Amino acid sequence: MLRVKSPQNLGAGFAFGALGLAGLVLGRDLPFGSAARMGTGFFPLILSGLILAIGIWLALSSLVVSGERIERMQWRPVTFVSLAILAFGFVMTFAGLAVSAAALTLIAALARRETRWGETSILAIVLGLFSVALFIYGLGQAMPAWWGD
Repeated sequence: MLRVKSPQNLGAGFAFGALGLAGLVLGRDLPFGSAARMGTGFFPLILSGLILAIGIWLALSSLVVSGERIERMQWRPVTFVSLAILAFGFVMTFAGLAVSAAALTLIAALARRETRWGETSILAIVLGLFSVALFIYGLGQAMPAWWGD
């Protein structure tokens, strides 16, 4: 009888395997082409196959390599990071990139119980300004930078 020595590897193997299989199934109608004349499905199908292979390798290695148990789900980080992403999209519609990037940083900081709010506030301001400098002024993305743009 087979014994799983690394539950983390087995779980990761199933996750990678499911992702790779989904890519292969969803991309099966795309034209593959050849290495000389690649079709639109060439890269996605190759990548999906590699992800599936990694999943199989991880799942098989879980039977040989000893590893850690899977930890309990930590709901606080999942909740606050998800809320931060949703808030970013919502705030972006009326307050611009600088404010939404700062809001994302502050809300995501709630994922940790021992957040240092002074440092986090400075980080939020710097990331907001850096996002505007990089995406709007540097890369020329068409999105509002500030409130009222």
